[in-house]
Amino acid sequence: MKTIYLDNKKIDRKWYIVDAEGVTLGRLATRVASILRGKNKPYFVPHQEVGDYVVIVNADKIRVTGNKMTDKVYYRHTGYPGGLRQANLTKVLQTKPEYPVEHAIRGMLPKNRLGRKLFKNVKVYAGSQHPHAAQKPEPLSVE
Repeated sequence: MKTIYLDNKKIDRKWYIVDAEGVTLGRLATRVASILRGKNKPYFVPHQEVGDYVVIVNADKIRVTGNKMTDKVYYRHTGYPGGLRQANLTKVLQTKPEYPVEHAIRGMLPKNRLGRKLFKNVKVYAGSQHPHAAQKPEPLSVE
């Protein structure tokens, strides 16, 4: 079989805006990751960047099911011996409200150069204000 390569100039890229207020974190992340990869287009190829741009607003008002607000733990390491730090979802939302959404989306993208490139196409904001009004983003429903 021949490998299909699309011309980057012919790829039609759109901008979408998602209001994350009251939306379940996992459902939001899967929908956004699918659009970033370009799986909603008829000319999807898994090895090329053909996806769209996504702007997420109100990331601090996401919803999670069950007891994840207290039980879900995010880990990071300072780089020093004994430097493992952990914080639950409630604390992370207070300090860095965009991080849980970014972390969930990044985990659903490929773990290679393409995934790092695709992640640059998502913009996450804690409040309802964003600087991408000039791109005229279309509203995207997640539910």
